[in-house]
Amino acid sequence: MSPLPSLPPGHFHDWYNNEHGPTRVRLPFITTGFRYRATDLPASADTDAQLPEWMAMYDVTDMAELTRETYTRLRDDGVKSAREKEVMRRIKVDRRLFDFVEGWERGGVGGLEGEENVIAAVSLSLHPGKEKKEELDKWYREEHVEMLSKVPGWLRTRRFVTSSIEDKLDEQLEYLALHEYAPDNGLGGPEFKAAISTPWNEVIWSKVVSEKRRRTWELYYTFGPAPRDLASLASEEAVAFEAPDKRTRTWPSSFSTLGPAIESYVTTADNVVLPYRLEGSLDPDAPLLILSNSILVEWGIWDCFVASFLSCPESRKYRILRYHTRGRSGSCGERPITLDVLVEDMIALLDALRIPKAAAAIGVSLGGATILNAALKFPERIGSFVACDTSAKTPEGNRKTWGDRIAIAENEGATNSVGGKIVGEKLAEMTVRRWFVKESYDGGKVEKEIQRVKQMVENNNLEGFKRSVQALREYDVRAEMQAYKGKGALVVGGGDGVLPGTMREMAGGFGKGAEYHVVDHAGHLPMVEKSEEFARVVSRFLSEE
Repeated sequence: MSPLPSLPPGHFHDWYNNEHGPTRVRLPFITTGFRYRATDLPASADTDAQLPEWMAMYDVTDMAELTRETYTRLRDDGVKSAREKEVMRRIKVDRRLFDFVEGWERGGVGGLEGEENVIAAVSLSLHPGKEKKEELDKWYREEHVEMLSKVPGWLRTRRFVTSSIEDKLDEQLEYLALHEYAPDNGLGGPEFKAAISTPWNEVIWSKVVSEKRRRTWELYYTFGPAPRDLASLASEEAVAFEAPDKRTRTWPSSFSTLGPAIESYVTTADNVVLPYRLEGSLDPDAPLLILSNSILVEWGIWDCFVASFLSCPESRKYRILRYHTRGRSGSCGERPITLDVLVEDMIALLDALRIPKAAAAIGVSLGGATILNAALKFPERIGSFVACDTSAKTPEGNRKTWGDRIAIAENEGATNSVGGKIVGEKLAEMTVRRWFVKESYDGGKVEKEIQRVKQMVENNNLEGFKRSVQALREYDVRAEMQAYKGKGALVVGGGDGVLPGTMREMAGGFGKGAEYHVVDHAGHLPMVEKSEEFARVVSRFLSEE
């Protein structure tokens, strides 16, 4: 692929990394996607049209899927975004489809996703005759790959042939070999030269192959099913974007002093859509904080905290991931919602965003129980936790309490503008009165935030609320807490009923203990009422070894 000079690089990369690639990797039959940049271009400023600078590769489980409507519709004018149409007019594309033939890999290499690598891509056309293909196969299997595997840094070799869905004649087939190496490798060294200098090698080039094409590439970017490239949005050329389905939006740095942001979604294995927002550091490997909400609200409860946290220069090194918990909408899946299911959702988000391990998970109320459960069960994915205004087990009488609240919402019978059943104003008012201390109703900024939270509660899908309550009715993680050896903190609003005492006792229930902080003059959501103090608590916690 070669972008024309009229296409700004920042615009090109933002489109490719945050729209085009993720849209394809979201499809169930496209398992991985990678972008590579050529390392063999001439030194001249102008790129030869015959030597594209960029290459994208996608692994497809069944090539026939590319002929079906699920995939072909992505190329329809009515589906493509205006940006995609504009960009596609300004790039030269050489699209080729291949079927996998066979492969060899270094012992224990496993999948190469995310691993730095370079590729030597060798494409061959053969002289006519079935025996030519047979000779090529034999050479690869009996000599060539064995010798290449001795080259320092060799990772794997995979062979492909022009896909059967292309309906090409035998003499039109292209035979492709992708030889993958670690960045520090022996290409050009004695082992490599030996592999390409054998007598059999000479026979292949003189008697079997009619044309050989070789390119070398280095890994530039790994796609995931969720857009995450904040760096391309920092470019002066980047522009705000909204997908036609309005489920993906991006904002460049010029839109906020906090930097660029991406809002999109992940679809879980059981087909539940989880919207998310990613912002913060531009570094794709920057440590990540994942924030988990209370029941009945959106990620907007963290707005003031995020603004306070990222206003501190020392905190700008973090990326921040927020998401809507299962139960915010009516799309909840068929399974009962438990803390374990909510943890699966969190891991699914990390997987989709290609995040091996979050530096910390921070959650409040239901979100606090969720991130605590995640840290206990998946310490290899959650580096530390800050659990706020939550409990280690279901409080006594919880089932009846939530049953009464559901009845209040059902009796009101509130609906939204499209007729969907929602929680309604009555339970929303009762909830915020319980969540926030009286002093916060001061007619100022905090009270405005409280009213915003009330709107979140009021508009929560009623069925989603009823389903998400299941997670709070029966859980107990105290036994697992005793074995936890990681880093954790418990934070509670000083005005949150009995929870300050409950969480003080809870802090002693960890094997190594956990930090304990009280945010005075705050209730159930201290990140809303006392966002600056809450940000200081989190920053101190993260800075401690």
